[in-house]
Amino acid sequence: MNKFETLQPAAIWKHFLSLTQIPRPSGQKKQIGDFLVAYGKALGLETLQDNIGNVLIRKPASPGLENHPGVILQGHMDMVPQKNNDIDFDFTTDPIRACVDGEWVTAQGTTLGADNGIGVATAMAVLEDKSLVHPPLEVLVTVDEETGMYGAFDLQPAWLQGKILLNLDSEAEGELYVGCAGGVDTTVTFGYFPVPVPEGDTALRITLTGLKGGHSGCDINLQRANANKLMFRFLKKAVAEYDARIASVQGGTLRNAIPREAEAILTVPKDGVDDIINLVEDYEDLFIREYDGVENDIRFYAEPTECPTQLIPEEIQDAIIHSVNACPDGVYRMIPEMPDVVETSNNLAMIATSDKQVVISCLTRSSVESRKEEVQEIIGSCFALAGAKVVFSGSYPGWKPNLHSNILRLMQETYYQEFKQNPRIITIHAGLECGIIGRNYPDMDMISFGPTIKHPHSPEEKVNIGSVGKFYRFLIATLRKL
Repeated sequence: MNKFETLQPAAIWKHFLSLTQIPRPSGQKKQIGDFLVAYGKALGLETLQDNIGNVLIRKPASPGLENHPGVILQGHMDMVPQKNNDIDFDFTTDPIRACVDGEWVTAQGTTLGADNGIGVATAMAVLEDKSLVHPPLEVLVTVDEETGMYGAFDLQPAWLQGKILLNLDSEAEGELYVGCAGGVDTTVTFGYFPVPVPEGDTALRITLTGLKGGHSGCDINLQRANANKLMFRFLKKAVAEYDARIASVQGGTLRNAIPREAEAILTVPKDGVDDIINLVEDYEDLFIREYDGVENDIRFYAEPTECPTQLIPEEIQDAIIHSVNACPDGVYRMIPEMPDVVETSNNLAMIATSDKQVVISCLTRSSVESRKEEVQEIIGSCFALAGAKVVFSGSYPGWKPNLHSNILRLMQETYYQEFKQNPRIITIHAGLECGIIGRNYPDMDMISFGPTIKHPHSPEEKVNIGSVGKFYRFLIATLRKL
């Protein structure tokens, strides 16, 4: 706490620390929504909340600027709940254990929530600062961005008055984002009637941990391992050559996070236990060699466990193994004109087993709608051939770049005046709410920017302290210029 009190800008870090004390995983929006409403009202500002929980706070313009185009500062209130397996933590009740680590603020074993807590804290600082010079301001904080951008989808068409939207949800200081990828969810279901465990079989729990994971948009180009793909690569060999049978498989917890951990319960004949244990050790060595320099802490191990009462039938087990191994994952295509930016990707995000079904979830992203549909159909064909039920949902549009934007030109000039260097103008492979908001407000001029945040959607998430100061200085200068 004492270290936080020394950080600058003090107002931002004060508000960010208060946000870390409020449990706010996606779907849990009442407490954080009530907090933001109370904050706006305590400042004496017009404060509104719609029927799904989005919060809108209006701050009048500085004297003489009442007729200038209004500006909207926009972010989202929810955070991604990810933790290391050895951490005892409940995102629905526990405050984030934020800490200062040199030039960074991070958390102890969990996601930090700088995505998008820093953006929201910055908007709160702007609202309370009476010394700032600015046009009419609105602060829009949306709900459930991380799980489907539901707040942006359900935003009322006539609710916003501003003409310029500054999205505060980007993660690299010195970059101005003018476009983003769209996305679509795929849910695959294999239904089955369980079968009994063969007599004489014994059970093993196979566990894969220690992967870095990360944001399935921002980090998908880093070639990090996907726990589900590695697990099923092993399972194919174990089932085909060692008579292993699958009782259950679990891997990944969020659609927009690269899965870091996976677990399978297998049964094998008693005389084959040592062979499976040796195979696990061989695959751990293989994974470590293949991901040398990318993944540093891979752990893949087997241990005895209580024998299950039922198994997935062999024909369904084989269909799942083959289709998961065939399913595309990772980068599918780069943007030809911007070869360092991902155009299209897929994240094989979650696999979960219940009594009578296995459910698999993917999130496909692309800045080209036809490419998104292409990969969507590849995934659908892959699992349909295996006999699964395939459902597509939650499709959202990308945000098409407007390189002739007035706010882009103004912010380029402002950044150079403040820091004597030019900002980078780029598109991002992650999803931003700009594209969705733009459907209801097609004439709105939009830019996304923010401080430097590393490894969002993973327990390695951290925000650079110095970049927060530059981000705020740039924002204030932009408002003054407007």
